[in-house]
Amino acid sequence: MNPLQNLKVLSFPMNNLTSSIPATIFSISSLLNISLSNNNLSGSLPMDMCYANPKLKELNLSSNHLSGKIPTGLGQCIKLQVISLAYNDFTGSIPNGIGEIPSNLSHCRELRVLSSSFNQFTGGIPQAIGVYLGSNGISGPIPAEIFNISSLQVIDFTNNSLSGSLPMGICKHLPNLQGLYLAQNHLSGQLPTTLSLCGELLFLSLSFNKFRGSIPREIGNLSKLEHIDLRSNSLVGSIPTSFGNLKALKFLNLGINFLTGTVPEAIFNISELQNLALVQNHLSGSLPSSIGTWLPDLEGLYIGANEFSGTIPMSISNMSKLTVLSLSDNSFTGYNPLKGTLPNSLGNLPIALESFTAYACQFRGTIPTGIGNLTNLIWLDLGANDLTGSIPTTLGRLQKLQRLHIAGNRIRGSIPNDLCHLKNLGYLGLSSNKLSGSTQVVLEIFCATELFLDSNALAFNIPTSLWSLRDLLVLNLSSNFLTGNLPPEVGNMKSITTLDLSKNLVSVGSTVTLVVFIVLWIRRRDNMEIPTPIDSWLLGTHEKISHQQLLYATNDFGEDNLIGKGSQGMVYKGVLSNGLNVAIKVFNLEFQGALRSFDSECEVMQGIRHRNLVRIITCCSNLDFKALVLEYMPNGSLEKWLYSHNYFLDLIQRLNIMIDVASALEYLHHDCSSLVVHCDLKPKSMQQTKTLGTIGYMAPEHGSAGIVSTKSDVYSYGILLMEVFARKKPMDEMFTGDLTLKTWVESLSNSVIQVVDAIY
Repeated sequence: MNPLQNLKVLSFPMNNLTSSIPATIFSISSLLNISLSNNNLSGSLPMDMCYANPKLKELNLSSNHLSGKIPTGLGQCIKLQVISLAYNDFTGSIPNGIGEIPSNLSHCRELRVLSSSFNQFTGGIPQAIGVYLGSNGISGPIPAEIFNISSLQVIDFTNNSLSGSLPMGICKHLPNLQGLYLAQNHLSGQLPTTLSLCGELLFLSLSFNKFRGSIPREIGNLSKLEHIDLRSNSLVGSIPTSFGNLKALKFLNLGINFLTGTVPEAIFNISELQNLALVQNHLSGSLPSSIGTWLPDLEGLYIGANEFSGTIPMSISNMSKLTVLSLSDNSFTGYNPLKGTLPNSLGNLPIALESFTAYACQFRGTIPTGIGNLTNLIWLDLGANDLTGSIPTTLGRLQKLQRLHIAGNRIRGSIPNDLCHLKNLGYLGLSSNKLSGSTQVVLEIFCATELFLDSNALAFNIPTSLWSLRDLLVLNLSSNFLTGNLPPEVGNMKSITTLDLSKNLVSVGSTVTLVVFIVLWIRRRDNMEIPTPIDSWLLGTHEKISHQQLLYATNDFGEDNLIGKGSQGMVYKGVLSNGLNVAIKVFNLEFQGALRSFDSECEVMQGIRHRNLVRIITCCSNLDFKALVLEYMPNGSLEKWLYSHNYFLDLIQRLNIMIDVASALEYLHHDCSSLVVHCDLKPKSMQQTKTLGTIGYMAPEHGSAGIVSTKSDVYSYGILLMEVFARKKPMDEMFTGDLTLKTWVESLSNSVIQVVDAIY
C-alpha cells in the first residue's frame, strides 16, 4: 500500500476480508475516507494510527472482530468527522483521561458522529465523547462537558446503565443537535426547560427512565421536532398545550406515566401526526368530533387504560391510513356513532385498520355483523364488556385475523362453522361467556396455537381428533360440561405447555393414561416461563409491510439499530407502529443465491410452530429489497451469554437451554409438515438461522462433500453441547493439528471435571 500516496478513499465494506488491518494503510497521508465495515477483520489498531493521517475525515471499521483498546493517537486525526467502531470486540473502560477511549478526541473539532455501540466497554463516559455509545453497559452520570461539544448532531446512549439527572443547561451549547437518544437507562430528575434551545432537534427519546415532574412547556417551541418518546417514566401534570405548536411532529408517545387532565385539542390538529400513544395515564375528557378530519395521516391511535368518556367520533372513519385503534379500559358511552353499543356502522371504520382493541370499554349490545367488512383486521379485542347475542358468521370474512378475543362477555349460542375459514388465526379467546354446543369447529382451526374456551356451557364428548393437534401450545376447556375419557394419545401433543380440563366430567381411562398425563404435565410445567410466539402480529402474508414502514421502524436502517450481520445480509432491531419490537433481516441481493434463500426461508419459516423457534411475523418483498420481519429476542444470542464477561449461565440454565435446542431440532426433523435441516447450529445462531454451515460445527461429510442431512444437525448439536458445558469454541487457539474440541473431550471422558467450565 505504500506506493498509493495519492489514494483518498479506501472502501471495501461487506466483503469477507479476514486477518488484521495492515498498519501501512494508516501511513497513507492522502487518505480522507477508510471504510472497512462488515467484514471479518480481527486484531487491534495501532496506537499511532493517526500520526500520518492528519486529513482523515471518516473512519468506519464497524461490524468486524477488532479487539483491544482504542488507540490514544486517534485524537491526532483532527479532521475526523465520522468515527464508527460499533459491533466489534473492543474492551476496557472509558476513562476521563488518556486511555482506552482517550479524552484527546476533543482535538477532533470537526467530529460529527462517533459510534462505538455494542462493544464491551464498562465504567463511565469520557468527558469529550458524546455520540453512539448505545448498549455498552456504561454506568455513572453523563458528564456535563459532553453537552459542550457544539458540533454534535446526535447523542445516543440508549440501553446503558446511566444514572443521575440531566444538566439544566443541556442545550445551551448544542445548536446543531438533531437527535437526543437517552432511552433505557436509570436517569432521573426533572426534564430541563433548556431543551428548547436545541433548535434543530428532530428526535427526542427519553423513554424507560425515572424522570419525574411535569413536561416542560418549552419543548413546544422546537418547531422541527418530529419524534417525542417520553413513555415509561414518572411524569405528572398535564400535557402542555404548547405541544399543539409542533406542526412537524409525526410520533408522540407519552404512555405509562401519571399524566392527568385533558388532551389539548391542538394536538389533534397536527396534520403530520402518524402515531399518537397516550396509554396508561389518567387522562380524561372526550375526543374532538373532527379528529378524523384533522389527522388524515394517523396510522396508530393508542389511548387505552385512561379515563376517556363520551362518544367515539364518527369522523374516525375518515382516517384512511389508520391501522391500529386501541380504546381499551376507558368509559366511552353516548349515542353516535357507537351509542354505548357496537352498531353495524363499525364496519365503516377505515378499511386499512389492522387492530381494533376495545377491551373493558363498557360496551353492551351485540357484536355487529358489519365488522366483517374490516377485512384487513389482524387483531380484534372486544373482551370484558357486556356484549350479548351470538358470534356473527361474518367474522369468517376476516381472512387475515390472527387474534380474536371476546372473553368476559355474555355471548350465547354455538361457535359458528365460519371460523374454520380463519386459517391465520393463532389465538382464540372465548372464555367466560355462555357458549354451548360442540367445539368440533375449533378443531378445524389448525393454525391456532392458543385456545381459551373455559367457563362456558359446552357439553359434548371430547373427540379423539383433539389429541392430534400437535401445534397447540395452550388449550383451556375447564369449567364446562365435557364428558369422555382422557386417552393415552394426549401424549402426542408435544408442543403443549398448558392443558386444563378441570371442572368437567372427564374421566381417566386407565392407570397408564393417568401416568401419561402426569408425565406430560410435569414435562410442560418447567417450560411455563418460555414466552409463546407472538401470534397477535403474525401477519401470515409476505407483502404485508412496506419498505417505508421498515425504514421508520429502524431509523432508516441506522447503524445503532444493527444487531447482526452475515454473508447474506444484515439484521436490525426495529419497532413497528404498534410498538412491537422486531428483528428485521435484510437480504444482500448482491449475494449469489439471496433471492432463493429469501423465498425458501419465507416458505419454511411461515409454517414453523414451536415455542423454541423464532417465528416469522411478516416480510417485505420488492424488486430491489427483500426482508424478513421476525420476533425480537431481547436477551441476545447464546454466544453473548457464554463469552461476555458481564453475563453468566449456571449449570442448570445451560442444561435447560440445550434441552430446548434439542426439542426444537426434534420438531424440525420429525414434526414439521416438511423436513427442515438447520445446517448452522452454533451459539451465535441461537437467535437467527442461516443456510450455510460454520467451520468447527459442520459434520465431516458436510464440509468435505456438501452432504446435508439431519445427521449433520445432530453432529453440530453434539459439538454445541460440548462447547456450552466446556465454554470453549471449536476454533479455540488450543485446538491445532489433530486436536479438536471433540477429540479433547473424548480424551478426558474419564475426568469430566476437567472438561466442564471452571466457572462452576
